[in-house]
Order: sequence, then structure tokens, then C-alpha cells
Amino acid sequence: MSTIMDARGYNCPIPVLKARKALSELHDGDLLTVLATDPASAIDIPHFCNTTGNKLVASEETDGVYSYTIRKTRK
Repeated sequence: MSTIMDARGYNCPIPVLKARKALSELHDGDLLTVLATDPASAIDIPHFCNTTGNKLVASEETDGVYSYTIRKTRK
């Protein structure tokens, strides 16, 4: 399953908090794509993944929109 979560317009830590909530509703192996406009998300989302055991499988920035694809994994 793949889900898109739109956190554009929110400053951190809101994108991370929204990602945590969205991931809690997914199954192991599911993908969550987070869209954000806060430049700090480039630090916060990878850190969130490292500390929770989820895998950041892709990240990119296009025209000020950051996109992060996270695979939910059990820690």
C-alpha cells in the first residue's frame, strides 16, 4: 500500500508528527510519501527515520517542495 501525506505549508515538527501518525496506521512494508515545504524537513525527516527504524527510500526537492518516501518497518 502507498499513501501520500501532504504537510506543505507546515513548519517542523508538524511534518514529522504527521508522518508518525500516518505511519502508525500503516502495515509493515507499506510506503508513505510525505510532501513538505519546510527546508528543515531535509534534516528532520531522515533523523526521524533513523531513530524510529523506518527506511527512507527516496527524497527529492522540486521547486521548493520536498518529497520523502518512507517504508514502514518494525523496530
